[in-house]
Amino acid sequence: MARTFNDAQPFARAGLHRPGALAARRSGLASASRAKSHSGVGSLSSNVRHRPSSEGAPPVNKSFSIANTPMLIRAALFVASANFAVGTAVAAEFKVLAPNATKEAVSAAIAVVESSAACKAIVGWTGTEAITKRISEGEIVDVVINASQNIDRQSREGRLVADKRTDFARSGIGAAVPASSAKPDIATVEGLKSALLAARTVVVSSGTSGRHMVEAFSRLGIGDQLKEKTRQPPSGAQIADYVASGDADLGFQQVSELLQAKGILYLGPIPAELQNYTVYSAALHAGSQNTDCAKDLLAALRSGSVQSVVRSTGMEPL
Repeated sequence: MARTFNDAQPFARAGLHRPGALAARRSGLASASRAKSHSGVGSLSSNVRHRPSSEGAPPVNKSFSIANTPMLIRAALFVASANFAVGTAVAAEFKVLAPNATKEAVSAAIAVVESSAACKAIVGWTGTEAITKRISEGEIVDVVINASQNIDRQSREGRLVADKRTDFARSGIGAAVPASSAKPDIATVEGLKSALLAARTVVVSSGTSGRHMVEAFSRLGIGDQLKEKTRQPPSGAQIADYVASGDADLGFQQVSELLQAKGILYLGPIPAELQNYTVYSAALHAGSQNTDCAKDLLAALRSGSVQSVVRSTGMEPL
């Protein structure tokens, strides 16, 4: 099972072993084993003594102990134990940064990789803008999952590998109210406009969906009226939490982040005339230390089983 990384702490400052360190440890252990083996054989042949006849020889102690085991056998035992240690070493770690909106799909893809390869994922879950900021500030991981426009921009900057990008899901924007509230009709543009004007507080994300909704408010001609009562929490915040707690009367975020959230009443997607879709993409980081596991994850995101999970979370498979 993948380990979850605290999204507030960048991988680069976590003090974790680099994935490449495993190979180095294996190599060092194997070299040490070979050296010990050669050393033991040399010592044995240089210390050979002709054994006297059994006549008058002391009784033979047939009990087993390392101390009275011939040096060649001890060397063989050392090599065998070293090989066993290498063979049972932990899987190679690889690091992933991914948006909360893709958690179910990405987790399913990681499970595919970990079940079929010697890979172990460490995942940081946060928002798209937080991911972009962390990569821009120099954080190095193996796989970056983000909104496609952010992947494109950071690929042009040389931070990500452009030809290793994989699009795997598309998500629209949905709306929600507290579970105890009456259900407003937002199926039409006029219905959504009325619900916005009636709400005391509106909360939107600071990512792609939130930026689009602020623009949509202006298109509806109510941007100024909503400005004072619209809230945008930091990247990675779950809008459903604000709605469920009663801190907001109406919230907007990616459908996949609202569909199964507790304490809210999911209203459905916003009207088609105002809808905007975010394409989620995965790419290798230019500084990846474990490209094999990273490439396996990109392939798994497009597998049939993972694409079924994409659909079940309210997103569209790609």
